[in-house]
Amino acid sequence: MKIVVAIKQVAARDSELRIGASGRWIEEADLSWEINEPDAYALEAGLQWKQKQGGEVIALCAGPERVASAIQEALAKGCDRAIHIKDDLAAADALATGRLLAAALADERPDLVLTGLQSDDLGFGQTGVILAELLGMAHATIVMEVEPSAGGIRIKRELEDGWFQHVEMPLPAVLTIQSGISKLRYATLMGIKKAKTKPVRRISAAELGVAVGSPGVVLERVYLPERNQRTQLFDGPPKAAAAQLVEKLRFEARVI
Repeated sequence: MKIVVAIKQVAARDSELRIGASGRWIEEADLSWEINEPDAYALEAGLQWKQKQGGEVIALCAGPERVASAIQEALAKGCDRAIHIKDDLAAADALATGRLLAAALADERPDLVLTGLQSDDLGFGQTGVILAELLGMAHATIVMEVEPSAGGIRIKRELEDGWFQHVEMPLPAVLTIQSGISKLRYATLMGIKKAKTKPVRRISAAELGVAVGSPGVVLERVYLPERNQRTQLFDGPPKAAAAQLVEKLRFEARVI
């Protein structure tokens, strides 16, 4: 079983974000970076499969030189090798990213491709599905569990209102993994040492024959949410005022 896990490096959640001079993205200088949390759960799902069923786990990551730290973390946690697409995808949309990842996997022919449900920075939630279409593979989203079955794999999907769906799927397949389905592991000291000797294939978009420019979706402006403070008084008897307050908290503030 060959498993590929697509990971993305994003700004750390505790980073202080500032809007860049262009107004179209954040200022990346002096930021700390980490593996996108949903992708970390996809990585954990792949490593757990390897522990139980055997196989090879390959980390796939696109981005500038700084993503080497994310790749090393994936290798230290247990991936066997990695593929680094050396291009800055800050201006790429989900379709361009999917095309790039699909081209990198053309020669790998994986049995299973795992991605996070969405990225913490852009949150499109489309890359995994687009990748499945480009690779011509079966796919499923919001996956909670993955188990082997006679015909391929059996998965558990999360639906709305506490409902779940169990699906039998053939291989090869692409799955987008739901966050929080398991406890994330830490890299051990031995794993960190071994990561330095594991192979990393480095390739560019030009070498893959994929043009990253001219995305179909363009970010025109990024801005901080506006914070407005206001006071609202509710007239009438206490019971009626309480009912109005609950309605405001539920449907406008959305805190209950």
